Amino acid sequence: MVSNRCKMAVKEELKKLGLHFIVVDLGEVEIMESISADQRAQLKSSLFDSGLELMDDKRAVLIEKIKNAVIEMVHHSDEMIKINFSDFLSQKLNHDYTYLANLFSEVQGTTIEHFIISHKIERIKELIIYDELNITEIAWKMNYSSVAHLSNQFKKVTGLSPSHFKQLKVKRRNQIEDI
Repeated sequence: MVSNRCKMAVKEELKKLGLHFIVVDLGEVEIMESISADQRAQLKSSLFDSGLELMDDKRAVLIEKIKNAVIEMVHHSDEMIKINFSDFLSQKLNHDYTYLANLFSEVQGTTIEHFIISHKIERIKELIIYDELNITEIAWKMNYSSVAHLSNQFKKVTGLSPSHFKQLKVKRRNQIEDI
């Protein structure tokens, strides 16, 4: 689950099955009662129909937790990103960062760093489109060492400078789920 819409869809499916949840958060659900094999199969099927999946594999669950932690930090936090992402992920997920990075690369075929950069660029696009902050403020908010660093990374990923992106009539953004 990478958005509030996903969380709402999961809540609806749980309600349809008569299951009571304590928590429905990005990438995890805590249910109050025991779930039968039949209910589990129904839940898995209905989630799949909604474009979601129920994960059983511990490695896949950890990968989802990594993705959700990055998404939460980059897209859903209004505070400036102050902590090193490797430290943040290690603390949040209670695993050594090297283990997390190796697992992520092995399963996803890309590095955590590339995943984070992709999400930071999408967030920067969003902030540029909102037009509430100038590029210097965006660089500060997104914890770049300088506007030049942000601009270079933005151009490397998108092929456009932030100012050129701002001038586009049709702003091309990716869905969080597609990154």
